[in-house]
Amino acid sequence: MDEIRRKRLLYRANHRGMKEADVLIGRFAETHLDELTPEQVDRLETLMDELDMDIMDWIMGKEPVPARHDHDVFHMLRAFRPNAEREAYR
Repeated sequence: MDEIRRKRLLYRANHRGMKEADVLIGRFAETHLDELTPEQVDRLETLMDELDMDIMDWIMGKEPVPARHDHDVFHMLRAFRPNAEREAYR
């Protein structure tokens, strides 16, 4: 992945507009972006085109995940715990 695309994705992930989404998606991207395949990065970008509230509802199970987003990257995001590092020190 080129550096411009990486920086753009990190910015988008950290500046969603909804604080909870900023934390979850932003920290997920910071943690996993460099490990993702080009296809997974494409899926993450497509997922980030959705509204924060929709993404959070899917993650919390309030609404079913649309088939177009029921993929490995969404499942990684759902399983991600942004505060796991902090919780380890408690």
